[in-house]
Amino acid sequence: MKFSNIKIAFFDTKPYDRRFFEQENESFGFDIHFFEPRLNPDSVSMAHDYPVVCAFVNDNLGAATLEQLAKQKTKLIAMRCAGFNNVDLAAAHRHDITVTRVPAYSPRAVAEYTLGVLLTLNRSLHRAYNRVRDNNFSINGFLGFDIFDKTIGVIGTGKIGLTFIQILQGLGVHILASDPYPNQAAAAELHYDYVSLDELYARSDVISLHCPLTPDNQHMINRRSIAKMKTGVYIINTSRGKLIDTAALIVGLKKHKIGGAALDVYEEEGDYFYEDLSASAIADDILARLLTFPNVLVTSHQAFFTREALTNIGRITLQNIADFLEGKLTIKL
Repeated sequence: MKFSNIKIAFFDTKPYDRRFFEQENESFGFDIHFFEPRLNPDSVSMAHDYPVVCAFVNDNLGAATLEQLAKQKTKLIAMRCAGFNNVDLAAAHRHDITVTRVPAYSPRAVAEYTLGVLLTLNRSLHRAYNRVRDNNFSINGFLGFDIFDKTIGVIGTGKIGLTFIQILQGLGVHILASDPYPNQAAAAELHYDYVSLDELYARSDVISLHCPLTPDNQHMINRRSIAKMKTGVYIINTSRGKLIDTAALIVGLKKHKIGGAALDVYEEEGDYFYEDLSASAIADDILARLLTFPNVLVTSHQAFFTREALTNIGRITLQNIADFLEGKLTIKL
């Protein structure tokens, strides 16, 4: 079935979004209009008379934006990501706007990336690359440790967390996990143990975050939780930036309590990530300070960024829209 009469306002568009969505849209025929600006109260008028809006992680879908979308006759917000912490779901419900997302576009993409940044951070691969390009072949300062026999703490055992644990199986590590909804069958199969957060903090050499952001776990990595951790612990975050109190992380790094951090997300990333600001100064003092640490690796929310993931995101997002229009939507919020 083709949907050529259905207009979709697509916000925060990058060239790769257009490429993969146009490719997948050949099977649906939606009338997609790609807009570069992010969706927020100032840009929402661009979606006037669009029944469907497609948004991403840094779009502002707060109460003010949703109120205006409702006035403009939008009925569906199709998130092209797994997270939805930037959506005021209560306001969406109040205005009778349905919200969909893509909960499992490619758990392996994020899990593989998590291992990649852990190994890169530990063995200083990013710094070695830059050093050699300057004809400096010294390895001083690049001393890492064997991952083998270390304890990895995984917070969140949904699809991505479990996939990361599966990947870890070949490294000879001890795995601890914490999740409000333990998957004991998976724990038995993959040989890991569920423990309390306090025990995970105390025993882990590496802590990797794979949980969604909720009001209950915002800043779960904070001054108090860091104090419970091993000295020299590595913290990896490929989930959501606001899981970490970045100011507390910086204090932990300065005091050498934290041995290193690999961050693909940042709690105030909205003004920076996905944009080319190479000709500008960083006004965010906390982000600028993070980038000065040799034992901190920051990337721009790219863990999801594989061909397979983008193909799945395009297909599932458009299928969610088609299902909504046909009255058979099964994945919604």
